[in-house]
Amino acid sequence: MNIKMPDFDVKKFVKGAGSTLSRVVQLTEEKLGTSEKTEMDARFEHLSERSDSAKLWTEKIMRDTEAALIPNPANRVEDFIFEKIEKQKPKRLSNLEYLGLDMIEGGGEFGQDGPYGSALIKVGQAEQKLGSCERDFIGSAGMCFIQPLKKFLEGEMKTITKEKGVLESKRLDLDACKNRVRKARSMIGQQAAERDLRVAQSEFDRQAEITKLLLEGISTTQATHLRYLHSLVEAQVRYYGQCNKIMSDLQRELVSMRPPTPRLRVNSEDVDLTCGPPYLSKFQSQDSSQHYQQTITLHPAIPMTSGQPPLSISPAAFPIVEDSIIAALVANSDPSDISVL
Repeated sequence: MNIKMPDFDVKKFVKGAGSTLSRVVQLTEEKLGTSEKTEMDARFEHLSERSDSAKLWTEKIMRDTEAALIPNPANRVEDFIFEKIEKQKPKRLSNLEYLGLDMIEGGGEFGQDGPYGSALIKVGQAEQKLGSCERDFIGSAGMCFIQPLKKFLEGEMKTITKEKGVLESKRLDLDACKNRVRKARSMIGQQAAERDLRVAQSEFDRQAEITKLLLEGISTTQATHLRYLHSLVEAQVRYYGQCNKIMSDLQRELVSMRPPTPRLRVNSEDVDLTCGPPYLSKFQSQDSSQHYQQTITLHPAIPMTSGQPPLSISPAAFPIVEDSIIAALVANSDPSDISVL
């Protein structure tokens, strides 16, 4: 049975290996300072530095935006893998949506007819809406800002990097030919070296022109990136506007669910003032300076039963109204005159 061997160009392989060796030698001599290096003009160097800066900062801005939109690094890695294998990203709930689900379930357990249970359900539904808006914002920001920047880096910027690498190879070939011309002694060897130098110079000039044109195009991409930035801001404005509306509506609903009875808030506790006396009592306490200080404690409103007076309860068992001005105002006011929360 005849086995067909793949075509293999020995001459091409040897030539390539020789060029690689020549470039390594030239680069080594440049590092050691024993060989001259062809320098690019100031305009080219300026364009090259601008392209490097554009690549660096575009990469940083893109990574920071991804981190802001998807703080979990494991989720970002997962999305990256799915993008590479060209499959749809997994649909996952956001932290706000998980919070909303737990609030709704908890509200159901506590009783949706009770004030706390019904409020939990309302807040949970609002958190779910916030999570849905967040997911939509992440998608729109990715489409209008992250994806275009990524396309720039993987397309135009990668091409520039590749062509700059080719230019560096051509530059090493050119300088190696210059060294051979300087070292050539015989007439035949010198003519061959000069011929190689002319070819290398032509290839270098051509590659330098191609690379320069690509570098000059970087300035026009900033105008395009500015449009992407405007799109990102518009997406953020919509997102935060939706969030503000959801929370404002939720706040109004929670206010409407508050009990209508007058209440006094003392030490973060709401106290019902409609059940009758006793409300307040005064007592004297002696501090370390042997001065007497008047404080006011709040008694729970205990309704009278069977004509009997309320139970006698020690004031020390209840929270103290620490603000003396508010305490005095409450003590000297009728409950109907106390501001309702």
